[in-house]
Amino acid sequence: LGKCLLSPIVLAAYAYNRSLSELGPGGRSEDEPGVLCQLFAFLMAFFGLAPTLLLLAMALECWLSLGHPYFYRRHLTRRLGATLGPAAAGLCALFCALPLLGFGVPMQYCPGTWCFMRMAGGGPRQLVFPVLYASLMGLLVLAIGTCNVSSMWHLYSMARRQPRRGTPTTATAPRMEELDHLILLGLMTVLFTICSLPLIIRAYMGAFAADFNENADLSALRFLSVNSIVDPWVFIIFRTSVFRTFVRRVCRRLN
Repeated sequence: LGKCLLSPIVLAAYAYNRSLSELGPGGRSEDEPGVLCQLFAFLMAFFGLAPTLLLLAMALECWLSLGHPYFYRRHLTRRLGATLGPAAAGLCALFCALPLLGFGVPMQYCPGTWCFMRMAGGGPRQLVFPVLYASLMGLLVLAIGTCNVSSMWHLYSMARRQPRRGTPTTATAPRMEELDHLILLGLMTVLFTICSLPLIIRAYMGAFAADFNENADLSALRFLSVNSIVDPWVFIIFRTSVFRTFVRRVCRRLN
């Protein structure tokens, strides 16, 4: 959804050979971002935060199902799972709308096809949103990593309690299925952590060290956009039967 909404804006800027501020009404220069630039900045912030929050829900679900199965069985229902997606999207939309209230200033980045919040060179009121955004991203990364490490520990404990010989194949199939999902979640977690850290670092450096470097900020935004590009390919490749069979054979050899 993020690519479908953002890509046409970028393609239109290249097709007309004009910047985002020049395409949209209300702005004629980089210092005066237009409506289209503000919309682009909002979508960039939203689609950078919403998938991370959904990934936290996945990590919590995996941790509860492995470590606290009775609590998971009693309290986590399909209705709760169905409401998590819209609830996470609504919270992210409200948070990313703070710049509309003056907490943050959209900024157009070179070559004029990127817009995001100014991460340096502004006053305290303009820099409060990038700091809050980076802090929230950092907390989500830490929480997801903690849940996944705990899930891996529970899975390792389950493997140690499993009989080594005489175990039917059907008994090991559910645990191998859990292992498949856990490896997939671990790969996606490592990917989004690597892609999210540059933006977090740049936001803090711009706010507290007054390091105004537009090229470094643009590189951080590019790292953030790589996550949404590579994630579907990781999911598609890993869910193939050939790759899953390879992973299971490696796990059996290690056991």
